[in-house]
This record gives sequence, structure tokens and C-alpha cells, in this order.
Amino acid sequence: MYIYLTAPAGPIHTGPGASFGTFTTKTDISPIPIPVIQGGTLIPGSKIWLKANGEFSTTGTPTLSLGFGFGTIGGSITTDVAVSSAITTGSGAAAWMFDLEWFGTCATVGTTGTVVGAGILQLGTSLTTVKAVPIPITQALRTVTVDTTIARAVSVSAAWGTSSASNTVKVNSYNVLISN
Repeated sequence: MYIYLTAPAGPIHTGPGASFGTFTTKTDISPIPIPVIQGGTLIPGSKIWLKANGEFSTTGTPTLSLGFGFGTIGGSITTDVAVSSAITTGSGAAAWMFDLEWFGTCATVGTTGTVVGAGILQLGTSLTTVKAVPIPITQALRTVTVDTTIARAVSVSAAWGTSSASNTVKVNSYNVLISN
């Protein structure tokens, strides 16, 4: 007989995150506190479900990439889990939505453990329409090497193509679920 457990990876944030702007390199935009998968939690066959939604605003038509990453407890993203391509956004976006979802399976554990998964980014093209984009962007990127023996923060990341105080992105809700 098997007993399966599905539980959120904590700590759990209690409200929308901060709005981030004026950057062009990959930046952690997760609401605080950032969820952590503790070392030794994942076993072969563990399911990992990541889901984030939020909004973005623009001036002009900058590119935006969004994704998930594993990192250190201090918040540095060290491994991309699933990241979109740089997508040209609409001009003058005002709180257009995004919905980011990824589902993976732990294939192997250890210092060079592997997780295989895929997902989708739905990015607003107006206030009421979205465009769906697969994440990650290639088949080769669906397999990620990660050290499963140590605690790993699981973050939402973003990168703008053009830095502007008017180009902002914010995560309203973020969930990390592990099923063993």
C-alpha cells in the first residue's frame, strides 16, 4: 500500500509581491517569502507543480521573458527550470495579466539530480486577451539538473529587454506544490 502526500512548499506568501521595474537582467520577482524545497524532499517520481500569475505594464514595446528557477536560500537563481523566450509586449500595457504554469517529475536525486517538465506562459496581448507560449522553449531544456540534497528556493524570474521605470512586472499569486 502506498500513501501519497501533496503539500505546498513553504513558507507561503500572504499577498501580492512588489512591483519590479528598471532592469534588463534575469531578476527574482517572487513574492516574499520565497518557497523552499528542503533537501531530501524529492524522491524519484516526485511531482512538482509551479504556478504564478500577475501583471505587467509597459511603455513602448519592450520584450519580456518570464520563468521559474531554483536557487539558493538567499534568493540567487542558479538554475533555470522553465523560461520563456523574450516576447515583444504590447505598447502601453497597463496591468495586463500573465499566468505561468509548469509541471515536472523528479527523475533522479543526488547532487546531480534531474527534473523533467514542461509548462505554458499565457501573456496578455491586451487587457482581455492572451498569447500562449511553451516553457521551456526547447525540448533539451525540459530536463534540468539540480542538487536535491540541499534546500532550494523556487523563484519566479523576469527580464525586460528595455529598462524603464514604466516597464513593471508583479506576481500576485505563487504556489509550489510537491507530491510524493
